[in-house]
Amino acid sequence: MVAGPDVYICDRCINDAAGIVRSDIASYQSTVGSGRGSSRRGTAHRRLTPHESKCSLDEYVIGQERAKKALSVAVYNHYKRIDAEDYLHDYDEVELEKSNIMLIGPTGTGKTLLARTLARILDVPFSISDATALTEAGYVGEDVESILAHLLHAADFNVERAERGIIYIDEIDKVARKSDNASITRDVSGEGVQQALLKILEGTVAGVPPKGGRKHPEQSLINIDTSNILFICGGAFDGLEELIAHRMSTNSIGFLTHSQKKMDKKDPSIFKHVEPDDLLRFGLIPELIGRLPVIASLDGLSDEAMRSILTKPKNALIKQYQKLFAMDGIELIFDEDAIDIVVNRARNLGTGARGLRSVMEDTMLEVMFDIHAHPDVHSCRITAATVKLGEHPILEKRRASA
Repeated sequence: MVAGPDVYICDRCINDAAGIVRSDIASYQSTVGSGRGSSRRGTAHRRLTPHESKCSLDEYVIGQERAKKALSVAVYNHYKRIDAEDYLHDYDEVELEKSNIMLIGPTGTGKTLLARTLARILDVPFSISDATALTEAGYVGEDVESILAHLLHAADFNVERAERGIIYIDEIDKVARKSDNASITRDVSGEGVQQALLKILEGTVAGVPPKGGRKHPEQSLINIDTSNILFICGGAFDGLEELIAHRMSTNSIGFLTHSQKKMDKKDPSIFKHVEPDDLLRFGLIPELIGRLPVIASLDGLSDEAMRSILTKPKNALIKQYQKLFAMDGIELIFDEDAIDIVVNRARNLGTGARGLRSVMEDTMLEVMFDIHAHPDVHSCRITAATVKLGEHPILEKRRASA
């Protein structure tokens, strides 16, 4: 037995592992043996252009053109940055820096959906972490380094791949400063988390526990360099629209003044006017804002956009229900006015696209429960009365064969 730190391995396992490594090296060399030029062309071929990335996002996310363009360009530049040493040697003295992204938009507009769709189309390790569980080091909760542990798991513990990955930090607005006034107690889940994120966002070598959880002195840590990791932070920033509206509204005093300019805080596109000073007043520290230079805003969903979400994307709700019914041999049909009522009811809930799911689940509950009581049903038609009044849908039975 060969002894190591907290582990023992026999000579047979060593020989087997060495054989596996030799075979992997041989297969890799045979793949790229045609030369560095061919490997570069292969890498360039696999890299998605911003237009191709946006087209892939369009299949799942309705609207939000600016946010999709910002993400597509950032991901493309991220690929080019990590492969920069392979070409353009005339610019060796130029150092490329990453541009982390901040996504701002109301709840239910597609921030997390954008991140999940990116994870589906990208060929780099991608992880999604929640900022609400983070606390300052030494307190109950997760350390900031846990977001790197999630990325390491997504990369199958390949440190080199993890150091070229992308991390999405959701609910970043929940770690805002609780107040501007000095307090005798520490803000361990607010400003303390922001300060702990600074060096990781900018680029540092962080020690990550291999099994996750909190650090302790007796465990070995895996060092990860975050210089080439792209960070995308997203949040709803509830209350930020009031700060933007107040800044953009002008009040005049006196007789010889121009008319007052008033900004409506309920404007669906108000977040496109956000400035770093608004985020500072909301509760983010200046150092964190400076490390997130690209601010992409998501607009509130219009009735037309919510209607498109129900019908057009690959994961549209109506398509999902139609597939569920088709598995039972039943055709599901929605009337146009029924879709309009679903959109109106979801609009009143005020939770964005999530409200559509709630209304659809409430509408289809009784339909899906009673449909199997009619084994000879061929099609099921959802009418406006079904959605609004809870009446039974129109069922068409199969014709008896002659």
